[in-house]
Amino acid sequence: MQQLKPTYDKNCGCRVCRESFTTKKTRSRFVKIFNYDSDFCPIYSDESMNPLLYYINTCPHCGYSESEDFSPYFPPGALDMINSKVVDAWIPQDYCQDRTIPVAINAYKLAIYCGTLKREKHIIMAGLYIRLAWLFRSIKNDNQEQRFLKLALKEYSESYMSDDFKGSSISETRIFYLIGELSRRTHQSEQAVKYFSKVIELQSRSTEPKLIEMARERWHEMRQEQKTAGN
Repeated sequence: MQQLKPTYDKNCGCRVCRESFTTKKTRSRFVKIFNYDSDFCPIYSDESMNPLLYYINTCPHCGYSESEDFSPYFPPGALDMINSKVVDAWIPQDYCQDRTIPVAINAYKLAIYCGTLKREKHIIMAGLYIRLAWLFRSIKNDNQEQRFLKLALKEYSESYMSDDFKGSSISETRIFYLIGELSRRTHQSEQAVKYFSKVIELQSRSTEPKLIEMARERWHEMRQEQKTAGN
């Protein structure tokens, strides 16, 4: 009997060049989450079975890259921009096989570039930036992790201000928590305390008690740190 592989081929159609291709995805039965960091970064028992490596679909024919959260809609002029900046510059590469972390990082950067040209929602861009930060965390590249956490924070803040997270799987409680936690991780303590407080204020109407509890823990930790620093 043939042994089942951790990855399988998924059929995709490119929204830009209209070509078909297959790309790898991880079989859920092989994915074992050991724990989560306080910004929801999943820690896997086996990093080679990390589905984050396969979150982006990159067309081998034209280079257009997206996650499955991207909108099928292209605003006026966006396709022309992608054709001139991505497709015309594309040197054929195959991102459709089993991926290493460096290959996955390049796929995310391509998707971020495409998402920017396409004017994708802030909440979608935030999701790309935070996942890319998590990949850099997994290889202990602190400078790049900080860089992309800050970009994720900016996009989550913009998403909240513009309300474009409405209708996504991210609730108001979660977006406040993420703004607080990413502020804390990028050493913006005052902003972190402010947003953790906002989460705690939502406790009477939130359906996510675990998030309220996490915000309370972070808030107390930061208060203790401030007191210690003040002594």
